[in-house]
Amino acid sequence: MQLQLVRHATLLIEYAGMRLLVDPMLSDTGAMAPIQNSPQPRNNPLVPLPCSADEVLDGVRAVLVTHTHRDHWDDAAIQSLPKDLPLFCQPEDLAKMEATHFVNAAAVSGQRHWSKICITRTHAQHGTGEIGKAMAPASGYVLQAEGEPTLYVAGDTIWCPEVAEVIQRFEAEMIVVNAGGARFLEGDPITMTAEDVVQVCRAAPNAEVVAVHMEAINHCLLTRNDLAQAARAAGVNVKIPADGEVL
Repeated sequence: MQLQLVRHATLLIEYAGMRLLVDPMLSDTGAMAPIQNSPQPRNNPLVPLPCSADEVLDGVRAVLVTHTHRDHWDDAAIQSLPKDLPLFCQPEDLAKMEATHFVNAAAVSGQRHWSKICITRTHAQHGTGEIGKAMAPASGYVLQAEGEPTLYVAGDTIWCPEVAEVIQRFEAEMIVVNAGGARFLEGDPITMTAEDVVQVCRAAPNAEVVAVHMEAINHCLLTRNDLAQAARAAGVNVKIPADGEVL
């Protein structure tokens, strides 16, 4: 397996002979308005893609979308992606995909098999209280294939019992978490804080934990440096890739 952080939550994954694209956000720097009612009111994305959108899409055989918030599924992705690509999403988003003419879109309710890969949809708790309800639904995915490590892409979630259950059930060798401590002016964070990431590391001591979803969207306040310092202080290991970095 090879995993590349493109930017924010956009990943390229080489898995079981296939090239998968996760949560494509392909807009140019500043092309989208700020997330409303949130700190740092700057246009998004805050940083450019590390390569051209055409390079990101080159060789992609399928797309996974955890949810359709615009920092995970933007207009640039909708316009750029070939409409006949296999596209997997949560059931709540299937109608949106079909409305934008993705003719091979399919919902993942529990498990779905594609090529040699088993895709399992997992629960994501995208915040707490009324904000969490407003952010829902969101999902994560577990990928499994013979001869490949099990990969858990947690999606936009905080640390919660559902994430702990997935970690215990699948014993994934690699776990990708969306950090950034994204938040609004009121309420608690809606993605993982440094403390949440530490909890993941402690729950999965044998896994390689990779933290993404930082420094690209205006309501994400946790920086890579902040997270690295917190991980060192807690005595846990976290991979924190730069945009474009391959693991």
